[in-house]
Formats: sequence, structure tokens, C-alpha cells
Amino acid sequence: MNVRLISQDGDLYKLCREILSEFPGGDSHLFGSTAENCPSSIDLHIWDFQSNGDLPSEFDQGLSRHLFLVHRKDVPRFHERLGRTDANILLKPLTRATLSAFLGLAVSAYEDRVLTANRLRADRDEILQCLIQTNLKLQEYDQDRTNFLTRAVHDFRAPLTAVSGYSGLLLSEALGPLREDQKEVLRRMQHSTKRLSRMASAMFQLSVGRHVKRHLDLREGDVRECIEQALHELAPIAGGKLISVSVDLDPETPLLYFESNLIVQVLVNLLDNACKFTPKAGEITIHGYPFFWERRSMHSPTAPARERRRQESHKPNSYRLDILDSGPRVPEECLEKIFEEYTSYAGGHDRSGGGLGLAICRMIVTQHEGIVWAENTDNGPVFSFVLPLAPTTGTSDISRSNESFEYSEVRQ
Repeated sequence: MNVRLISQDGDLYKLCREILSEFPGGDSHLFGSTAENCPSSIDLHIWDFQSNGDLPSEFDQGLSRHLFLVHRKDVPRFHERLGRTDANILLKPLTRATLSAFLGLAVSAYEDRVLTANRLRADRDEILQCLIQTNLKLQEYDQDRTNFLTRAVHDFRAPLTAVSGYSGLLLSEALGPLREDQKEVLRRMQHSTKRLSRMASAMFQLSVGRHVKRHLDLREGDVRECIEQALHELAPIAGGKLISVSVDLDPETPLLYFESNLIVQVLVNLLDNACKFTPKAGEITIHGYPFFWERRSMHSPTAPARERRRQESHKPNSYRLDILDSGPRVPEECLEKIFEEYTSYAGGHDRSGGGLGLAICRMIVTQHEGIVWAENTDNGPVFSFVLPLAPTTGTSDISRSNESFEYSEVRQ
């Protein structure tokens, strides 16, 4: 299937490339708007509509193979310029889940056309138009819900910060001496409010992150300090369950470029997840080491694979952290889904749902141009992420869009 993206947004190009790579079959090709060798047999055009841009005349051949990305406020203007209202529209800013669902339907429709070119085409087109209009309304409702949630979470964080501050004031004994048991209650109260505050911050970032492109404040830092801070915050939880936590970092651990508080949050979320499922008196181990990551793969760095343009040098180009716990295995069919924003949390000892913590981990690691994933081993589940050794240059992948990418797993 040949997909053409007409956009100057490099992040959108990378997102489309990543989503297409996840579909089975591996025969999808993505072309950028500046592709000189773009074939005439394009199966799906994706247009990033700008309010001040003109629509080309090639829509005269029909809209069934065109997808338009439009801001909600620009939908009336778009319909006016197009002269019709039956176009395939996804509202910006896009969510990964929405774009993935639509591209999945497009790939399935393409495969159906290859197998049975004319089967029930008229009925399918009529049903598709109904789905298009329904989908547009659902996106509008989703944006309204997200805007409400964003405001609610923002207001929710203020009293949590106040409660945490008052607990700290009492613990400092500025208002009078306290017994040790009273201090312990206050410490637990302060710890609980901090956890609630982190959850609220995660919900806020997931809600706002799709609307605002945030530029990271990358600074050279030592990942050891981030690990120490995360362990300090999780000490009450691990201590309460008598969980032993060991850290094994490579002696040659280099300085990395990251936003320190965000990487601490990733580690806190992953360790909190590990503590949640590790049984009493269990074990958690943190491994850190330089690692070679073939970034073209768009898959987890552990997947065995091949690629026609495989990099020959295997010199470490990233740093990898593995968090291994002695808890139950993650169901194989859920290893990818647990990082999704809308995956429900099953609770108890069922690790099929990841909750907000893992979703925010993927968002932060992706912002750092890294990747996070989970796998099962004989010793227990491992949650891993890698970060590039060198700071990102900010160069857009759209500049390489004159090449066709074949999606197949990449051999490491």
C-alpha cells in the first residue's frame, strides 16, 4: 500500500511511519510531500490542511482515497473551499489512537480491494460515509471532554500542593513538637498526596501534550542521580512490602542529554508499576548500560529482524535501562497495549492494563527521541527504555521523505 503525506510537520511524518510499521504484512510505503519519485499509484493521500492554503485540483477524481487533517475551528472553512461535506476528516491535534485506527481501516480496505475489487463496493461506500460523519462527531466530543479534563486536573493539583505543603510544615515541627507516631502518619499523608499529584500531572500532560508542542530543556546529566531520586521517592512503597531493590549500572555509564525531572518521572512510574505487582519480599533489579539501537526499525531494540539498509557499525549509540521485577508475567497480547493511553487497568495481579503511569512514560521517552517497551523473561517482566547518547538535532524526518521506506523488522 502506497501512502502519501502532504505536510511539513516532521513529527507527523514520524508518527505515520511508526504506525504503518506496526501493521502486519510489512508492505506499506510512506512518501513525503517533497518526494520526487512519488509513484502515481497512491492508495491513500493524507493532507495536513492549513487555513491559508489552497486545495489542489486532484480532488476532482474523488475523495475516497484522501484523508484530511483539519483543526476543528477550520472545518467550516475547509468544507466551504472543498464544496462538499463528505470528506474523510481527522481533527487536529491528532491522537495516536485515532490516526492508528483510521490507517488500520485504510490498510484493511486496501487489502479487500486487492482480493475482491468490486465486492459490495456501493454498500460499503454508503456505510463508510456514515462512519465518516459519526467519526467526526466523536472527535469533537473527545476534544470537548479533553478540554474539560484539562481544566479539572489543573484545578485539582492546587489543593494537593497545599496539603503536601501543610504536611511538610507540620513535619518540620514549626508549629510544635510531634510524637514519632504522629510524624509517621504525616509522612504517609505527604507520600500519598505526592502520588496523587504525580497522577494529576500525568493526566494533565497527556491531555495538554496533544495540543501543545513542548520543546525539551535538554541538559547534560547523570542518570545515576535520576535513579537515586526515583528510589528515594519509592522507598516507602518498597519498604512497606519488604521489596529489595538492587542497582547494577555499567561502570562506563556516560553523561546523557535529557530533562532531568522528566526522566525521574519515567523511572518513578516504572518502579511504581514494578512495586505494585512485585509480591511481598520480592525483588526489583535496575540494569543500565550503553547499547546499540537500530533506530530505523521503529520496533523494540530486542526484536530480531532484517533491513535492506542495516547499519554496519554496532558501536553503542544509546543508553538502556532495564527494570526487572519478580511479579507475574504480562500477557503476551498486552505487551504493546499497556503503554496506550486508553488501556484500562485491570487491578490486582492482572498486568493486562498499564494505567496512566506507563502512558506518560511513553510520551516522555518519545519526546526524548527514545523508545520504551516491555517483555517477559524467565526471571520476570522487564520494562526497558533507551535514550540517545547524543542530543537530538531537531532535524525533521520530512527532509528524507523523498525515499520509500519498506516496513520490515530490523536485525540488530
